[in-house]
Amino acid sequence: MNAAKVVDRIFVNGNIYTANERQPHAEAITVKKDRVAFVGSNADAEKLAREKTRVVDLGGKTVVPGLTDSHCHIFGIGEREMRLNLEGTNTLDDLLAKVKERVAQSEHGKWITGRGWIETFWKPAQFPSRKDLDKVAPDNPVFLTRADGHAAIANTAALNIAKIDKSTSNPFGGEILKGKPAGEPTGMLLDSAMDLVAKNIPRPTVAEQEQALLHGINREIALGWCEIQNAGSHTEDIKIIRKCFDERKVKLRFINAVYGPGDDAQRFLREGPVIDAYDHHFTQRTIKVIFDGALGSRGAALLKPYNDAPESSGFLTEKEADLKPMFEEALRRGIQVETHAIGDRANRLILDLYENALKAVPPSERKIREPRWRVEHAQIVDPADILRFAKLGVIPSMQPSHAISDLFFAPARLGMQRLTCAYAWQSLLKSGCVIAGGSDAPVERGEPMIEFYAAAARKSMKGESGEGWHPEQAVSREQALKMFTIWPAYAAFEENDKGSIEVGKLADFTVLSNDIMKIPEPEILKTRCVMTVIGGETAFEK
Repeated sequence: MNAAKVVDRIFVNGNIYTANERQPHAEAITVKKDRVAFVGSNADAEKLAREKTRVVDLGGKTVVPGLTDSHCHIFGIGEREMRLNLEGTNTLDDLLAKVKERVAQSEHGKWITGRGWIETFWKPAQFPSRKDLDKVAPDNPVFLTRADGHAAIANTAALNIAKIDKSTSNPFGGEILKGKPAGEPTGMLLDSAMDLVAKNIPRPTVAEQEQALLHGINREIALGWCEIQNAGSHTEDIKIIRKCFDERKVKLRFINAVYGPGDDAQRFLREGPVIDAYDHHFTQRTIKVIFDGALGSRGAALLKPYNDAPESSGFLTEKEADLKPMFEEALRRGIQVETHAIGDRANRLILDLYENALKAVPPSERKIREPRWRVEHAQIVDPADILRFAKLGVIPSMQPSHAISDLFFAPARLGMQRLTCAYAWQSLLKSGCVIAGGSDAPVERGEPMIEFYAAAARKSMKGESGEGWHPEQAVSREQALKMFTIWPAYAAFEENDKGSIEVGKLADFTVLSNDIMKIPEPEILKTRCVMTVIGGETAFEK
């Protein structure tokens, strides 16, 4: 018997979309060890079966290459489920009721922390205040992070612990919102101002952090994600991640980024990247920079003032002078850079910084000639800067669900003119870019079918659209599939091993309950993962 023809597992009777343009559709896949050995017809695949070969009947279900979330925060996903989850609080009263309930279950003086509120759909659509929280939590310090992670509300007890009063100055890269005319803090803290309170909250134990990590990983696999690209971690996080891999607790493929600038990034630059550790399950070759805030909390750095707050244009959260030497060193050491930039000013400036670094370090001095640097979010881009992404070889890493959330309030924040190049997926694709698609969970739900639907439909989950939503920026379903398969693989230098179902690549694929390439748009949101296969092994089965 020819050993090369012996396969370990055969998947038959599938409706398989391969994301391989040379062979876009198939019925069957065979797997040898952890790689694809054959893609084609049922009849040809079944010829390869031997006595010990396991045959899996897919029953006509739809199969796509293993889905990748190219931007999420894995510890936050797990913590969301473990802490006070404020998603779906549709009114201020809803939020206060949840806080009151948690206070009743907590010891006197114990911190109450949570995440997920967003005031966009409240009536009136305004931020909560410390006085609101004081009514239900007069003695327990409370710190509740907005869904976007770039703002938080604290009650008076928490502000007192942090020694924040009307004389406290704004830290660089953040803002303490104050009432008029007295100048007393409202309790709302933006970006780096959140740290003034957050540093006083008792840190979770290592065991609690590990629990959050594993909880998040298991959720991702059950949703059909085969790989995540974790958008930022500190040294202590990395120790926990590596410990879980050492103990063989992780099946999910994991691309990790290290926060910079700072000590963590400097250590990473000295030690260098980790590529394909744990049998192609862990890679760390990226520095993550956060360059501005978020649109909803008016921290995104804009070229012109906010339409609904003309006194503000947002702010940058890092100093350009601190980024320049780090970027040049990253190029020399083969380290990728990905930068959070939401506002049009932040996007322009980060493209300027990337361009200057690429000029300062010519290809002959780079460890990787084609560095594939990324901009995370790239939500509001001035028309003059759209073409610069492809010209510089910069990858926009974008989260489609942000558009169908933000477009309810973005017209108020930006005015209609600036929406022309907001969440501009199709414009960026036509300019020659690839887009790495992600979810930004726990900012969003983190479900692949929501992201796929948002990219292809560009409508709310209720099917709504509106003025300024620019439906022409929606992508085709073929493009949407690439956003979560082959393009994230390219963005992580992995296109030879992942991202499509073809011979020789790792046998990662996601099995879905419906044919998302053909069903009506609303049915996409009802589609579920029925099986997640990683390296030929079933990591999840419904």
